[in-house]
Amino acid sequence: MNVPLWAWLTVIGVILVMLAIDLIAHRTAHVIGVREAASWSVFWVASGVTFGGIVWWLFGAEFGQQYFAGFVIEKSLAVDNVFVWAIIFSAFAVPPQFQHRVLFLGVLGALVFRGIFIAAGAALISSFGWVLYVFGAFLVFTGIQMLRKRNEHYNPEKSRVLKLFRSRVPMTDAFYGQKLVIRKAGVLLATPLLTVLVLVEVTDIVFAVDSIPAIFAVTSEPFLVFTANAFAILGLRAMYFLLADLMHRFIYLKVGLAILLVWVGVKMLLLEVFYIPTTVSLGVIFVILATSIGASLWVTRDRPGLASASGSSSGSAQVAAGMIWCTKRASVMMRRLAKTQRPSSRT
Repeated sequence: MNVPLWAWLTVIGVILVMLAIDLIAHRTAHVIGVREAASWSVFWVASGVTFGGIVWWLFGAEFGQQYFAGFVIEKSLAVDNVFVWAIIFSAFAVPPQFQHRVLFLGVLGALVFRGIFIAAGAALISSFGWVLYVFGAFLVFTGIQMLRKRNEHYNPEKSRVLKLFRSRVPMTDAFYGQKLVIRKAGVLLATPLLTVLVLVEVTDIVFAVDSIPAIFAVTSEPFLVFTANAFAILGLRAMYFLLADLMHRFIYLKVGLAILLVWVGVKMLLLEVFYIPTTVSLGVIFVILATSIGASLWVTRDRPGLASASGSSSGSAQVAAGMIWCTKRASVMMRRLAKTQRPSSRT
């Protein structure tokens, strides 16, 4: 896959513009409701799907499928990240109107760190092919560990990073709007919001250790790895506000994610022995996620979410309708691209 420099610069420019639009749209602190989160979620998912369609059209079906496989993997693993965010916000009692600013800065940092990790991973794989097997074994191990510890929950108060941060940085106990630091009596102090941001960044780095090797299992193209990560991460903020009231219902999601990590790890380990087509890999990923999410929602169907209890059931209905519409459009786009693709000249 030969990607010219202008394509890289264009994609990075588009991402920066989208971040600027998001920042302007949320320049004032306010509580993000279900309907607003649903609209942004549909926008971000549609953006990622549209970009995948462009990749499919320009570079062929194989690379298009690799992008979509990576996009789905990153999006699904990010849900676990979203759950941890909710725990952190709850532990520090972060007011809802301040949460978006923390997540915006967290996602901005995540893009930078993941870009560094992807560049390092691509360089390692290019220089030392055996690193792929290390990644594969690590993913299998991580998946098994996740399955064993599926009932354990993240506790911010036990975080070594938090203890280190508190011991080195002078802090206030109160929030001062969306400020991360304040000056009081001539002393620069960190607010609890900065502490939360540090934890959000650290947890994303931890999750990236799993997700970056996982996406290298479905594509070795740095351009696809970066763009799939970027478009998946850009929608995390909206996903958080959309799923915040439904998190207690995804009881089997961690099991599904564990199986997903084991699957991509095994695929990576068998790379030189038995090649698994991208189409098959993408189908398996969809089945694993659909089964874990569907089973979770079915078993917990009698547990109303917080949004329903507060009278936002119509918003949830709009969420479902919007996501269904977006999925249908993606399916139609992929079918049309598959029919019209000219594989000889594009690859």
